Amino acid sequence: MAINRGKRDLEFAKEVAQDNINFEVAVQVRDLRDSLGLAQIKFAKLVNKLQSTIARIESGSMNASTKLLSEIAQATK
Repeated sequence: MAINRGKRDLEFAKEVAQDNINFEVAVQVRDLRDSLGLAQIKFAKLVNKLQSTIARIESGSMNASTKLLSEIAQATK
């Protein structure tokens, strides 16, 4: 039973770590968009993504890939 609990604890720790990353990304993307003075739809067009993608990133419900974040960074210089 201790092995199963240890595995669950490790899985939980990984989920918490990912949630923390998602939250930090959400804050950074939202701050970037706000600094540009853009609504989600205009920001989405600027970075050539769907508005729903930007909404999911900003809500922290999406695990944004480094490729996606790089594309956003390049589009916003």
